[in-house]
Amino acid sequence: MKLAVVGGGSTYTPELVDGFARLRDTLPVGELVLIDPDAGRLEVVAGLARRILARQGHPAAVTTTASVAAGSEDADAVLLQLRVGGQAARDEDETWPLECGCVGQETTGAGGLAKALRTVPVVLGIAEQVRRAAPGAWIVDFTNPVGIVTRALLGAGHRAVGLCNVAIGFQRKFAAHLGVAPERIRLDHVGLNHLTWERGVTLLDAPGAASGREVLPELLAGSGEAIAADLRLPLPLLRRLGAVPSYYLRYFYRHDAVVDELRANGSRAAEVARIERELLTMYADPALDTKPGLLARRGGAFYSEAAVQLIAALLGTGPRGAGGPQVVNARNDGTLPFLPDDAVVEVPAEVDADGVRPLPARPVEPLYAGLIAHVTAYEHLALEAALKGGRDRVHDALLAHPLVGQEELAERLTDRLIAHNRAHLNWA
Repeated sequence: MKLAVVGGGSTYTPELVDGFARLRDTLPVGELVLIDPDAGRLEVVAGLARRILARQGHPAAVTTTASVAAGSEDADAVLLQLRVGGQAARDEDETWPLECGCVGQETTGAGGLAKALRTVPVVLGIAEQVRRAAPGAWIVDFTNPVGIVTRALLGAGHRAVGLCNVAIGFQRKFAAHLGVAPERIRLDHVGLNHLTWERGVTLLDAPGAASGREVLPELLAGSGEAIAADLRLPLPLLRRLGAVPSYYLRYFYRHDAVVDELRANGSRAAEVARIERELLTMYADPALDTKPGLLARRGGAFYSEAAVQLIAALLGTGPRGAGGPQVVNARNDGTLPFLPDDAVVEVPAEVDADGVRPLPARPVEPLYAGLIAHVTAYEHLALEAALKGGRDRVHDALLAHPLVGQEELAERLTDRLIAHNRAHLNWA
């Protein structure tokens, strides 16, 4: 089996490689190609990847290249984990919206739109190269904003699925609170990427069992304080919702408080950039042959486990349906009937070698459905702006976003977005 990683020079890559090494029985990788234009960084990361595999006795070969076409040739799956503009662009995404009193964030609000505008054209160009080099390969997108990027890929006819680590993170945390194996936790996870709620938590009778019992009320009663503190949301809100929202709902439910915090504390991007510099120094040490503990502070917890489960299911390397439903970003096609079919939703799905099929979802409560529909409309306009360009399309997307919405505010944000991203926008 050959896997290719576009953005292979990312500091995330050792986390991914560690998962490949540990879970080799689930996903037997024979060749791993790391693709990145930064040759120096790529070789540092690849060196650690080789040492991690060697330490665990894994036979996979790790090769590197700057060429997407060469690296993805005959690949079974191609993983996308790139950041157009790097941490410097992310820092701007998290900073300039604050000048207008809006959240600065890499996937949410005006900053998220900026990232989508930079990213979608690049990803589509990469996907076309993959289509020519490996026509049957699956494209697995980890690149944010995952929902918009996956919608762009599917709209262009690519064999693609999006993946985020929010759901597997909740699965692992809930299992820890209950003192059970994560495989016994199944989530009623619904929404859009970075706009989701856990409406139910089933404790299966055994891993893979068809039966179990609902334990979300028990979780909120016994571990509610810890869950709320982890999300930095008030426990009474979670109890009123009767659900556990993703961390990203904090940007909606406590928007103004978050703006104040960001103004006072600086950007997450600046912190990540410092962590990345330290990680790369560590990765260059030829004695290092495990992922360092510092990597956990970089983000992406359980990223490798989610990736291995998804890729193994898509490529049919494990027993059919053995892992149960997986939470993915996939085409709606009636799953949430109040959204267009071509919207991309983040929901549990049956995944196997035949593809990705979202499972039926129970009706979504108006409290969630309204916000989901609102953000879906914004995502449609954001994709239009990313594909076609133009100041008016950027303005319309911002005007439609529930965290913007006011005409004067949309005007000011549009001007700042274009000014900060002109080097990446071929129409600006």
